[in-house]
Amino acid sequence: MIARWSWIGLALAALSGCGRDERPEAASPPPAAGDGGRGRVVFLGTSLTAGLGLDPGQAYPALIQRKIDSAGLPFTAINAGVSGETSAGARRRIDWLMREPAAVLVIETGANDGLRGLDPDSLEANIQAVIDRARRQQPPPRIVLVGMQALPNYGIGYARRFKAVYPELAKRNRIPLVPFLLQGVAGVDSLNQADMLHPTAAGQRRVAETVWPVLERVLKGSA
Repeated sequence: MIARWSWIGLALAALSGCGRDERPEAASPPPAAGDGGRGRVVFLGTSLTAGLGLDPGQAYPALIQRKIDSAGLPFTAINAGVSGETSAGARRRIDWLMREPAAVLVIETGANDGLRGLDPDSLEANIQAVIDRARRQQPPPRIVLVGMQALPNYGIGYARRFKAVYPELAKRNRIPLVPFLLQGVAGVDSLNQADMLHPTAAGQRRVAETVWPVLERVLKGSA
């Protein structure tokens, strides 16, 4: 029952944010790193990355920044999460995000696609387009892909197709993969907020622990 309501909460989160699916092209440029010579680690994501319902410092990109600093690495984390965004929205937004060069691009998208039952083939095409656009930057950023899983509501076949998109893209593009962003968080009542819509601060800490080992290897140039 806990798992069921956690996933339903995420579905409601997606629907509540669906009106904010696009970023206007006329918007001001994304923030620069702020520290001369430090590479930008851009976290392209949904409300799960934005940390909706929490202080910005409790979202996992901010927690990753602390790990970066503790490791003595010259990078600045940029939280580019937008609530309710689908992979199509990420595809539309990537040009805007790449106006400032990124050293690393972390791609977290697809949760809202799965919650709405959108075609996994479209998800794959949209993420591939994001990767292709990012790689047109000179020099191209290193890319980390973050996996997501779909609700079982649309059938086992759909869930399998959806889940398979991420390792297939990672293999095809030779990029590191975080298999599942919400590993150890989805379905755990104590790690989700009281409204059952988003991870708690403790849940975000667990997410950071999931992402960091993969990202750390990339930042250190060993991936």
